[in-house]
Amino acid sequence: MGIYLNPSNTDFYNAVNHSQIYIDKTNLIEYTNKVLFGEQKFICVSRPRRFGKSMAANMLTAYYSRGCDSKEIFAKLKISKHHDFEKHLNQYNVIHLNIPPFMDEAENVQQMIRFIKDDIMEELLSSFPNVQMPSRKTLDKVFATIFNATKIPFIFIIDEWDCIFREHKEDKAAQEAYLKFLRNLLKNQQYVALVYMTGILPIKKYGDHSALNMFDEYSMTNQMALAEFAGFTEHEVKSLCEEYGMSFEETKRWYDGYDLKGLSIYNPRSVVMAMTSHDFDNYWTKTETYESIRTYIEMNYDGLRDTIIRLIAGERKKIDTTTFTNDMVTFEIQDDVLTLLIHLGYIAYDSDAKEIFIPNFEIREQFISTVRVLGWNDVMKSLQLSEKLLQATIGMNEEKVAEIVEQVHRENTSILQYNNENSLSCVLSLAYYSAKKDYAMYRELASGDGFADLVFVPRSTCQTPAFIVELKWNQSAETAIEQIRQKKYVECLKDYSGEILLVGINYDKDDKKHTCKIEKITK
Repeated sequence: MGIYLNPSNTDFYNAVNHSQIYIDKTNLIEYTNKVLFGEQKFICVSRPRRFGKSMAANMLTAYYSRGCDSKEIFAKLKISKHHDFEKHLNQYNVIHLNIPPFMDEAENVQQMIRFIKDDIMEELLSSFPNVQMPSRKTLDKVFATIFNATKIPFIFIIDEWDCIFREHKEDKAAQEAYLKFLRNLLKNQQYVALVYMTGILPIKKYGDHSALNMFDEYSMTNQMALAEFAGFTEHEVKSLCEEYGMSFEETKRWYDGYDLKGLSIYNPRSVVMAMTSHDFDNYWTKTETYESIRTYIEMNYDGLRDTIIRLIAGERKKIDTTTFTNDMVTFEIQDDVLTLLIHLGYIAYDSDAKEIFIPNFEIREQFISTVRVLGWNDVMKSLQLSEKLLQATIGMNEEKVAEIVEQVHRENTSILQYNNENSLSCVLSLAYYSAKKDYAMYRELASGDGFADLVFVPRSTCQTPAFIVELKWNQSAETAIEQIRQKKYVECLKDYSGEILLVGINYDKDDKKHTCKIEKITK
């Protein structure tokens, strides 16, 4: 049992037995067992900070390492039910590396690589004293020699492998040296049974290629078969809410939103903190700083500022993630910056629709804080008006609603030039921002004989009426109300009973005026 070679199972044992909340993700081992020795044995998993990457690394170490006996720990977990559970349990030589401590100790990346080599070599030589080592002891030759003598392959688990690309953003030579070290150590080596690397960024690309092109990458743009292990699933969160007596509806509003191949994934750090503290708050963003997104928003590539405002308003945007070179400095177009924000966890990505969106209330509040610090006064004025707009709507004050919507439009003319109802819809989404605290808001919701523009459904803790907003451009507010009735948009509120406000808003292109009509019905 060593520090890097065949470490103990202590970290995983403590996680399972001493954590307030432990979610069983051991079925990940079923997948890694399937790919042992094969073409898919190189796995690179990238996720945002505090999304359980180190937990998975410690779990795999405890399962595969010959330096411990983990049968009792895993006996009560899901993986124990699989037929090959004991076949691979504690049967391999494991090298477990956590890269940040090496980087902190070294003065530069070259020295960091030397420290890694020296520390691993020292443990290998002391652990296999009876193996005749080569006279020229390079690390890969020592691994190969031990494998030839023992016939026991190695599994490499490398946590936060990409930290140098985040800390040494501009040092291209150092990055290439590090990638070369990993490639020589791992690629085309018979002693390798599995490599599991974790990080925030996908593998760095130079040109169209990656120096570690043998890896299958599981990132926030496509987690593929590992999606359920990227965070907490909805089923897992529902169970926690029942156990801790917390509102699932509120938990979903605060922490849901990462759409990974059809799975709804929740931020694990925030869910755990909310459950254990019995309070909803911005837990994950408190482990970061607004500087994490401020730096990139300030770049304003291709009008990035306008896109951020639209995302805050609740819109989605199609982007191309393939141009991103997987570092934090090489940006050619707006989509590159937005793709980085996906990997950092600040933006969610629908891989089927190729669209981005802000995933939940916690992250949206972080964007609002950043906008406030950046001094986007026009946007902040609009957000401050949103509470007044909500109250005017509930109070059926038609003139006030039209006045506030007009002001929000005027404050944001740089991005919200009206040319159709979609632009008007974006204005309304921004204007009704504060309603999201008490309402679930839906855009283009299928109902009756068409799609309702905006639907606001009060949450269970809210006693105010639901309302449906229909938007018109160069027509009339009365026409909007009539469409709500004729196309039976109220049918979208099939699970709701109570008062419903029908809100029609029209924008006249010629005189640039807004008008509003509000009617009340009871369902």
